[in-house]
Amino acid sequence: MSAEATNPEARSEARPELRRRGRTRLDLRRLGRAALLGPASRDRLPDAIGHVAEAHRAHHPDADLSVLRRAYLLAETSHRGQMRKSGEPYITHPLAVTLILAELGAETTTLTASLLHDTVEDTDVTLDQVREEFGEEVCFIVDGVTKVEKIDYGAAAEPETFRKMLVATGNDVRVMSIKLADRLHNMRTLGVMRPEKQARIAKVTRDVLIPLAERLGVQALKTELEDLVFAILHPEEYEYTRSLIAAHAGDRDPLPAIAESVRVVLREAGIAAEVVVRPRHFVSVHRIALKRGELRGSDFGRLLVLVGENADCYAVLGELHTCFTPVVSEFKDFIATPKFNLYQSLHTAFATPEGYVAEVIVRTRQMHRVAEAGVVALGNPYTATAAPAPPAATSPTAAPQPPGEATEAAGAAKAADIDEERVDPTRPGWLSRLLDWQQSAPDPDTFWDVLRSELAQDREITVFRADGGTLGLPAGASCIDAAYAQHGEAAHGCIGARVNGRLTSLSSRLSDGDTVQLLLAHDATSGPAADWLDHAKTPAARIAVSSWLESHPDGAGPAAAAPRAPLSVIGARGGGGNAVADLPDATVRLAGCCTPVPPDVVAGFVVRGGAVTVHRVHCATVAQMRAVGRTPVAVHWRATADCRVTLVAESFGRPHLLADLTEAIAREGVEVVSATVEPPVEQRVRHTYTLQLPDATGLQALMRAMRDVPGVYDVSRA
Repeated sequence: MSAEATNPEARSEARPELRRRGRTRLDLRRLGRAALLGPASRDRLPDAIGHVAEAHRAHHPDADLSVLRRAYLLAETSHRGQMRKSGEPYITHPLAVTLILAELGAETTTLTASLLHDTVEDTDVTLDQVREEFGEEVCFIVDGVTKVEKIDYGAAAEPETFRKMLVATGNDVRVMSIKLADRLHNMRTLGVMRPEKQARIAKVTRDVLIPLAERLGVQALKTELEDLVFAILHPEEYEYTRSLIAAHAGDRDPLPAIAESVRVVLREAGIAAEVVVRPRHFVSVHRIALKRGELRGSDFGRLLVLVGENADCYAVLGELHTCFTPVVSEFKDFIATPKFNLYQSLHTAFATPEGYVAEVIVRTRQMHRVAEAGVVALGNPYTATAAPAPPAATSPTAAPQPPGEATEAAGAAKAADIDEERVDPTRPGWLSRLLDWQQSAPDPDTFWDVLRSELAQDREITVFRADGGTLGLPAGASCIDAAYAQHGEAAHGCIGARVNGRLTSLSSRLSDGDTVQLLLAHDATSGPAADWLDHAKTPAARIAVSSWLESHPDGAGPAAAAPRAPLSVIGARGGGGNAVADLPDATVRLAGCCTPVPPDVVAGFVVRGGAVTVHRVHCATVAQMRAVGRTPVAVHWRATADCRVTLVAESFGRPHLLADLTEAIAREGVEVVSATVEPPVEQRVRHTYTLQLPDATGLQALMRAMRDVPGVYDVSRA
C-alpha cells in the first residue's frame, strides 16, 4: 500500500514505554528498525534484506533465499527515487513489512509477495511481470493487496478495496496477513499526518483491521495495533495508562518472585516447563484498570507457562490448583474448546499468601506460536496435499482465481475425498459468511457499514442442523439467522423452527450446541415479516430481508394479523354414529368435548331427556360424572359405521392454509361438520375441525395427511 509516514526514530523516542512494554518474545519494532537502518547507516540499504533472510531462516532453515533477493532487487529498483513523507527511501516500507512477517514465521511465498506488494500500485511494474518472474501465487497475492483506483471509484475506493481484499482472502488468507503487517508499519509511522487524517486511519484500523487480526489469530500484530490506535483516538486515557505503567516501573514487581515459586512447584512435580512474566500491553492495562479500579503490582502482567505436550498443560493446571489457592471464576479451557481464531490455552488465576492474584496462561510451545502468529504460523495452507479453496464470491472488483486450480484439479479432487474441509480453518466460519453476504450488499456504503458491524461480533457459536450438518453463527444469532445461513433466499418462506426438538418462534436466540430444524413453507408467495429485522443479527439475513421488503412494498409476507373473531363453518349432521348404548330405545350422542371414535374405550351417561352421551373414558367429564355419583351406561361400537371426531391442527400462519387443509381432508373422503380458526398469535394459528369419517379406521391416515400440509406442525384429537 502507499504508505504515508514519519521518522520512526521520533516515533520510538516519543513513546519509550510502548517500545519497552512491547511483546516479550517478538520484538518487532527493534528488528524493524534494524532492517530499515542496517548495521551502519541508511546508505547500506541492500544489506537490509539480510535481516529478513536471517529471520526467515530461523523459522524455515531450508528456505530458498534466492527468490527473496530477486524480489528485493525488483522492489528496490522500481521504488528507486520514491520517498516517504518522512523523507526516507520508500523501499524501507516493504522491507519493514516483510521483516514483520518473517519474524512471525511466514513462508517464502508470503515474504516474496510482501516485498512486491506496492510495486504494481505505485510503480511501472505490472502484474504480468510479477507473474512471469515469480509465478501465479505471488501474482495473486500482490493483486489481492493492490488498491483499486480512486479515479474509477471515487469515494467508494476504500470500501471497494477492502471488498476486493476480502474476496481474495477467501481464496488465500496470506493476502490479509500482508495487509495487517502493512497497516502495522504505517501506524508506527503515522506522526507526520494531519491529526484528522491520523484519526481517520486509526478508526478504520480499529473497526476493520484489528477485528480481522483477532479473527486470523495474529495476536502479535493485533496488540500493537490496539496500542497505536489507543494513543491516537484516546490520548487522555493513553497518558493516564502510561503514567500508571511508569509508576509501576519504579515499584517492586511481585510477579518475578511468583514466577520463581511456580518454577519450583513444577520442577518438584517433574514437569519440564518454561515460566516467564508477560507484561500487559497498554490497552490491556487500561481494561484491567476499568474492571478492577486501583491496580496492584500483579495486575500489570501475567505468567506464561510453556510446556511440550497437551497433557502437560493439564498437569501444570493440577499442580497450580493444588499448591496455590485458585480463583475458580478465572478458569477457562480453550484447549478443549478452542476459540474460532485457532487460539488454544488454559487460563487460570491463583492467590498468593501475600494477597496478590496472579493470572496464568498455560500452553504448549506450538500453541504459543499459533497464538502469536495465527494463520501466519500455518505456513502455506494451499499446498498440493490440501484441498484448494472453493471459488470465492465475485464482485466488480474481485481478484482473479487463485493459482494452480487447473493444474492441480486431480490432486484437489483426491484431497477433497480425504477431507472435505480446507486446511485453512478460518474459511468455513466467519470468512465464508462474509464472502456470502458481500455479494448482496447493494452499494459500497452498505458494505462498509455492515462489514464493521459484522467484525464487531467477538464470539461465535456452532449450532447443529437437523440433517447432521453444522452452522457457524455469531453469538446472539436467532433462528432467522440460521434460516438464511442454511437456505439462502429460500429462507424467505421460513414459517417456524424447532430448537432441540421443541417448537419455538423464529425470533428465539440460539446457544452454542443447539440443534435447529427450520420449517419452510412451499408457497412461493411467502415472505419475511418486517419485524424479522428486529431479530436478524447476521448481515446475510438483514440484507436479504431488507431486499425482499423493498421489492414487496405491499407486504405479501406473513405480517402479524389484527385480532379477529374465529371463523366457523357449520355442517348439519349429528347423531351417535356407530355407538350403541345398552339401554333400550335410548338416543345416543357422541360427546363434543372428546369426540370418541372406534376403537376408543368409552363410557355413556344418561343426561336430561333420557339421551345417553358417550365420552372417552379419559375425558375429564367422565371423572366429574363419577364424582357426583352418576352411574355409567355400557356402550359398544358397531362393527362398521361412520363416526365423528374433532381434530386440532396447530400451524404457522400463511396464505391459503385453510384451503390447503380442507383440500387434504376432502382427499381422504371425510366430511367437515364444523371448522373454527382462531386469531393468529406470533404467526401461529389453531384450527379446530369436527369431521364425519366414513370409517373410523381411516382416522390415523387422515391425521397424517393433515400433518403433511406445509405449515402444519401438529395434529391431535381434541
